[in-house]
Amino acid sequence: MQSFELLSQKFALHFEQPHFPNDPASLYKPNEYFLQLGGKRIRPVLCLMGNELFDEINPDAWHVATAIELFHNFTLIHDDIMDKAPLRRGNETVHAKFGENTALLAGDVMLVAAYNSLNKINTSYIRSIISLFNKTASEVCEGQQLDMDFEKTDTVSLDDYLHMIELKTSVLLAASLKMGSVLGGASQRNQTLLYEFGKKLGIAFQVQDDYLDAFGDPKKFGKQPGGDIKANKKTFLIVQAMCVATDAQKKELKKLMDGNAKDKTEKVLQLFHDCRVNEWALQLKNKYLDEAFAHLEDVAVLSKRKEALQEMAKFLVQREH
Repeated sequence: MQSFELLSQKFALHFEQPHFPNDPASLYKPNEYFLQLGGKRIRPVLCLMGNELFDEINPDAWHVATAIELFHNFTLIHDDIMDKAPLRRGNETVHAKFGENTALLAGDVMLVAAYNSLNKINTSYIRSIISLFNKTASEVCEGQQLDMDFEKTDTVSLDDYLHMIELKTSVLLAASLKMGSVLGGASQRNQTLLYEFGKKLGIAFQVQDDYLDAFGDPKKFGKQPGGDIKANKKTFLIVQAMCVATDAQKKELKKLMDGNAKDKTEKVLQLFHDCRVNEWALQLKNKYLDEAFAHLEDVAVLSKRKEALQEMAKFLVQREH
């Protein structure tokens, strides 16, 4: 199997093609602008890796991978509108640069482009691919709604938060791998195992993301820690702190998160340390990574073929930026 890095380079070259017509430029230029901002392209590359785990890459995998990346960017454009985010990857978001109404339409047509790409694949498995794609798209929307609902809730249980992360983040990683495995001719059991691998990996990935936002080294992470704290976002760390804190600590944490004190970030981080949620987060990440690897181990292919996925998983959840 090819490495994640090599397949990333190949997909980047493939994805450089124009995805939209020229006219009206006021609708399509914003999407081309957004796509050229780049990104890790993790999900489409997982689709290619899920295919190559079982067989040589099927030409249709490139169409599915393209659809996955277009869908992911559609969600980002709409997420940025909902979050009122001014920046994405250090550049203006679509709604900030082109206006909210145009951004809504641009996101919509990005989704249409994703389905146009899916429509190019072989009819023998188009039904199973589109069925999984649609199920996943609905679940991502459900996860985003739950995330917004949680913003209005003082206390969220860890189980509820995990369910939200599964829907918002994990299922797209899992489905990307599974769609690739369908194209590679995998058995139903192997498809399911690979899906579970992706789902657990997605949770570990999000735990690491939350951890880095709070405790990452600014020189490696590329920004000052505490962005989620400043934005009052509920994260694994906040949820766990509210579960294990004393009544006095809970009161202090709620007061801090509801306010905008100058030393808010420092005080919340100190409470995290006092509640040892930094240690807990690393343990939780490793728990889900171990479970992911156990599912991958059970996939019925030669161990040698799994090495690229194992390396990719370690990179994703042990990264420092």
